[in-house]
Amino acid sequence: MEACFKAFDKDEDNNLNISEFSSLLKALFRNDKGKPYSVDEQMCNDIFNIFNRQGDGSMNKEEFAFCWNNWVKKIVRPKSALLIVDVQNDFISGSLSIAECPAGENGEEVVAPINKLIDTVPFDMICYSLDWHPLDHISFVENVHTRKLASDSKIKDPNKASVREVVIFEGPPKTEQILWPAHCVQESWGSELHKDLKVPENAIIIHKGCNPDLDSYSAFFDNKKLGHTKLEEILRNANIQDLYICGIATDVCVASTSKDAMDLGFRTILMEDCSRGIDNDNIQQTFSNVKTGRGMVLHSSLVKPMVQGRDRRLELGYQLAIECRKKILYCPKNKNSKFNSVPVDDMGRPLKPLPSKEQPSNNPIETTA
Repeated sequence: MEACFKAFDKDEDNNLNISEFSSLLKALFRNDKGKPYSVDEQMCNDIFNIFNRQGDGSMNKEEFAFCWNNWVKKIVRPKSALLIVDVQNDFISGSLSIAECPAGENGEEVVAPINKLIDTVPFDMICYSLDWHPLDHISFVENVHTRKLASDSKIKDPNKASVREVVIFEGPPKTEQILWPAHCVQESWGSELHKDLKVPENAIIIHKGCNPDLDSYSAFFDNKKLGHTKLEEILRNANIQDLYICGIATDVCVASTSKDAMDLGFRTILMEDCSRGIDNDNIQQTFSNVKTGRGMVLHSSLVKPMVQGRDRRLELGYQLAIECRKKILYCPKNKNSKFNSVPVDDMGRPLKPLPSKEQPSNNPIETTA
């Protein structure tokens, strides 16, 4: 850290100004050939202000130490996981084959590029999510008659409900539900991963959609956010920060998983060539949503140097900086003080003690252990 700080402190005043910090960013964010990425001025200013806790335009060594340990080191040596979503028989050639959907895509085409990733990219963890439904699951069109439709459901007669139509069940909980044919029933052939998809011995398997009364597109939560899987806990325990997501269907379960990953603060990369979807317009909207959510949409051929920390993207660095902001208490003159979790004095210290689980460490920048 000291060597880095000294190298960019050109005026030797023991602080980094915005110009010196910009030079650091240009050195940090490069492709695997060593060519620097263009550094957006506004993004540079935003990142500088995130780590310049005092808001005085001059990053001191204490502030840089937090930046180094919580941001720079994680960018240079990222911890990454591959998350493969629902590459199951029913979605490829079974009862809910996406080949029969409007986009007409072939789900089997994701197997080869995913296998290549598994064989060639040194991910720290590989995870698979599986739709894992009981026979009486709420999403099955065959089960509409087993639950009471709400008075505001457009479809009133369960016998007239069709696949991909939307009904509203009275509940509890009251639920708006897209109807699908029975699929991925627990322990059935349709719920199995494709026979040619590689599964390493140490892979993590996440089952979702197990509650008969709640659908679960995301590998993290059910659709109503009333329950969650173990995925986030597993990733946090392994200090994973980067999630490379792919699978079926791009515009349903991959989309929901990607959104939740970004909301939870993971640096999120959706691999378009390793994913297949249902509707072309919705697929493109999914890609757009990931990009506007500070994630990335890439071809899998670009992934290896990113996982190795040789190709470092400014967009992902910015996303990580936003997450770092949650751990900092800012002095009032820093515009980021509006994000403070508690009121602070002029020095950025809490006006009253934090709850024990939120006590800052010896570094006054941090608000959580």
